Amino acid sequence: MHFPGLAGIKRKVDGGADTVMYLEGSDQHRGWFHSSLLESCGTRGRAPYDIVLTHGFTQDEHGRKMSKSLGNTIEPQAVIKESGADILRLWVAACDYTDDQRIGPEILKNTVETYRKLRNTVRWMLGTLHHFRPVDAVELKDMPELERYMLHALADQAKIVRQAYTEFDYKTVVATLSAFMNSELSAFYFDIRKDTLYCDPPSSVARKAALTAIDILCDAILKWLAPILSFTCDEAWGMYKPNDKASVHLTLFPDGFGRFRDEPLAAKWETIRDVRRVVTGALELERAAKRIGSSLEASPVIYVADRNMLATLFDVDLAEVCITSGYEVQEGEAPAGAFRLDNVPGVGVVVEKAQGIKCARSWKILPTVGEDREYPDVSPRDARALREWKALGVSV
Repeated sequence: MHFPGLAGIKRKVDGGADTVMYLEGSDQHRGWFHSSLLESCGTRGRAPYDIVLTHGFTQDEHGRKMSKSLGNTIEPQAVIKESGADILRLWVAACDYTDDQRIGPEILKNTVETYRKLRNTVRWMLGTLHHFRPVDAVELKDMPELERYMLHALADQAKIVRQAYTEFDYKTVVATLSAFMNSELSAFYFDIRKDTLYCDPPSSVARKAALTAIDILCDAILKWLAPILSFTCDEAWGMYKPNDKASVHLTLFPDGFGRFRDEPLAAKWETIRDVRRVVTGALELERAAKRIGSSLEASPVIYVADRNMLATLFDVDLAEVCITSGYEVQEGEAPAGAFRLDNVPGVGVVVEKAQGIKCARSWKILPTVGEDREYPDVSPRDARALREWKALGVSV
């Protein structure tokens, strides 16, 4: 009578499709939850709810109860005015609401930093996809291994995120997507693929495959984050799908990630990433000692004692993966002065300077720079790209 929008609800226990959830603070175990249970059991013989979700109380960042006399209250309106509603929503979602949660200026600073990183990753994907055409999409079977590996990783995320939302475990959604977007995408995949995306010619299959993978990643991430970062994702969706007038909130979570799963490929790339970590560590020491500036000034020699690992690296361009201008792999134990990591046994790296001339476009130092007389200050790959862009009427 008083809530006509709820008319016609029929719970699953009565043969309908609806589920009733009671949501309140932990004090209601002896209040509303309890009194409703007693009344319903007495009159209907069953509980009035299907799910009970309880949360703790909000305290200041020192764990004290908020009160006007202490002057430690945090008003939601003030947080929204200062930082925006999505910051408050992100803080709520990242909390372990099964216990009392804390909020304050320092805690909100951390939330703002988390939001900034998530937003920057989304912004980079949107900028990269600005000229992507679905007609140029590459089939999964035709993609390079790196793209297939990242889509496998996305399938892992899909399972975690969907399960977490089902269990109202929003902190896991925030934690897993933050780690995935910061570590797996920004610091690994995007970092490697920037050269291909920026410098390969438009006809490059590797470039088209990277754009296809980023399109799939962007679609999934915006949909997964939409319930939490409502305003940010709605705005980003409008940029991502400018011809689609529907809101991201009218879409469903993506499905069908099973086709991306490839356990043998994932195991191979975990080994490659172990080698990459050793190379990266060696490059950091060289950079700290000011023997190199950019990693593109280096051409590391990678010593691998394990023949199985050596076979894994056989068809991998480690210069691309490690973001160097060149590389060399040698079988056997590394010399005494080589860089090693204790948790990657059998791998040692000696960093040598890259030989050649610096490409004005990719900044790689290569012996092939200048081979194309029409574009004498770039590598043949970059000359081919410039020629294609010129034919398309694009100024580069």
